[in-house]
Amino acid sequence: MKRTWIHHATIVNEGRSFTGSVVIEGEQISEVLEGDARPSSVCDEEIDAHGWFLLPGVIDDHVHFRDPGLTHKADMATETAAAAAGGVTSFMDMPNCNPQTTTLEALDRKFADAATKCIVNYSFYFGATNNNADLLARLDKTHVCGVKLFMGASTGNMLVDRMDTLRKIFSEAGMLIATHCEDQHIIRRNTELFKEKYGEDPDVCFHPMIRSEEACWESSSLAVRLAKETGARLHILHVSTARELELLENKPLHEKRITAEACVSHLFFCDEDYKTLGTRIKCNPSIKTRHDRDALRAALCTDLIDIIGTDHAPHLLSEKQGGALKAVSGMPTLQFSLASIYELVYEGVLSMEQLVQKMCHAPAELFRIKNRGYIRPGYQADLVLLNPNREWTVTPDCIESKCGWSPMEGRTFHGKVEKTFVNGTLVYADGKVDKTHRGQALIFER
Repeated sequence: MKRTWIHHATIVNEGRSFTGSVVIEGEQISEVLEGDARPSSVCDEEIDAHGWFLLPGVIDDHVHFRDPGLTHKADMATETAAAAAGGVTSFMDMPNCNPQTTTLEALDRKFADAATKCIVNYSFYFGATNNNADLLARLDKTHVCGVKLFMGASTGNMLVDRMDTLRKIFSEAGMLIATHCEDQHIIRRNTELFKEKYGEDPDVCFHPMIRSEEACWESSSLAVRLAKETGARLHILHVSTARELELLENKPLHEKRITAEACVSHLFFCDEDYKTLGTRIKCNPSIKTRHDRDALRAALCTDLIDIIGTDHAPHLLSEKQGGALKAVSGMPTLQFSLASIYELVYEGVLSMEQLVQKMCHAPAELFRIKNRGYIRPGYQADLVLLNPNREWTVTPDCIESKCGWSPMEGRTFHGKVEKTFVNGTLVYADGKVDKTHRGQALIFER
């Protein structure tokens, strides 16, 4: 098997940063060496990573790749190219595609399709509905990352709004339940009020008032209450308000049954950015106030927020036309997630060790992913080399996502992904993605 020696790197792993090197042998990490220690035997290739960070590959627990059925704006091949270019080596994809991943047959087809298309590693959520709770017991818990539950986002028939069904899902899922929490009744009420005052399509600046803090709080509170009553394993996706942090516990991940994710969008933008970016940053839950954004950032430095994800949701720019009601919600951020969160390190908001904990280690621990998320001998060689001294600006020509745009366009970052390895294979280097590589299905030790 080929042996690759990455040396003189600053390795960031398990709460430490140190100068050292890693040996990749085949698909796995075979040696982790500190200082100037040399490999135990000859290597076929050497990479001098002096001045660069060597990190575990980023694991994104929350993406929408639009495949199958919505592939005019994204598909597994294009979005995993974007992942590789951004240092993301594993992803978990949501069920609101077409057909929705709400049957066992649709789930099986998605996994089979991924094996032929995905450049990086993959898993898929099963979508809960008002009518399919009886299928949950039949899911393969070693391959399905979790059950996705829309508690307040009307997405086809995936809005689960019957209390008896909610209780059944929380009681019988038998695995992690990932929730989108916004109260649809509050959103409907706010929508009518703003339409009466501002017309059929109010300006996007009203989006966080329509999909309000109250809507998030009420739904998240219900999810937490149901989880505590049933003992379910709850993961609240894309927390967007300071108030919701009151529902969370500030203690180590392994001691929790209720965990939370913050997304790049809510960590990076605030309502002031609607003035310049408009509907490009329209997403659900909405981008809220600077106070909310800063509270989420502060929570990254504690154990309140466990994971950083993206909610990567590509749309064509033509679909983003309109205001708070007519423009579609969602933005593509996957390719620039690591660079974006590194900006918070650059600005002193969090440490490099905290970035790695929230983007690499914690997803692996929370989902119990086998042999990924850490730089350890015997683990799969999912690795990223990040240059912390390379200033660069996002331009349209570097965007890998099929939708062809990003809210990060024109923004200058201070850290650049130089190389990405997936299962020991170099899949991104010198600005190019190896689109022939195929990732592996994630395995969960449950």
